Amino acid sequence: MIEVNKLSCSYGAEPVLRDLDLNLPEAGFTVLVGPNGAGKSTLVYALLGFLKAQSGEIRLFGKPLQEFKRPELARLIAFIPQESVFQFDYPVRDIVLMGRYPYLGLMQSWLPSDFAAVDRVLEQLQLQGLADRFYSQLSGGEKQRVLIARALAQDTRYIFLDETLSQLDINHQIEIMGILGGISKTSGKGILLISHNLNLGANFGDSMVFLAGGRILGHGAPETMMQPALLQQLFGLSLQTLRNPASGVPNLLYPGRT
Repeated sequence: MIEVNKLSCSYGAEPVLRDLDLNLPEAGFTVLVGPNGAGKSTLVYALLGFLKAQSGEIRLFGKPLQEFKRPELARLIAFIPQESVFQFDYPVRDIVLMGRYPYLGLMQSWLPSDFAAVDRVLEQLQLQGLADRFYSQLSGGEKQRVLIARALAQDTRYIFLDETLSQLDINHQIEIMGILGGISKTSGKGILLISHNLNLGANFGDSMVFLAGGRILGHGAPETMMQPALLQQLFGLSLQTLRNPASGVPNLLYPGRT
């Protein structure tokens, strides 16, 4: 599991994360939400080792994060950023194959096991028909499925995603959330998704983390977190929820015109 103890991080003099404590289980789908500037991406970058902590500690499976070499971390955590831009236009199969880079030895070529791993995830995400298409020719939803496939080919214990739903239509958002939830349940991977869509996060996630002002406001099941008092602390607004009859989980009610 991932343990964060009294973590503080900064990009300058003013800290972005302040004495933050958080435990992420080895398996399960966790949705990280909070207002803009809350420190969500900063937390993920710290967990990935991209941003050095000012104070505090991050431990992966009991081992301090700084003791991991970069290839070791790449075999533990896959990351899907908010936007992925490739210098060249690659076919889908080649992009998914990039997920196997952490397993390449010095001067080593791809092995049959690498190609087999790619074929498995292409089938799992129903991308076989797009395998030879170029990435630039895909829709937004298809691109996200390809990036998830690359992360699955990386064969890690965790997958982190930074607001990957933000530019998708609602049908593709629901599709991707269903895929992530299915991966978590069938593979036992831990998934951490940054999202601004509280209702989708509550309906599909196993747990939610509320982050505001660089501090954790709460971490628990959606039924516990999606409460008006906590939502007001999170966003500074008086918000109401109603139990969704389809999921059984409280969902946010948007206010009407006044």
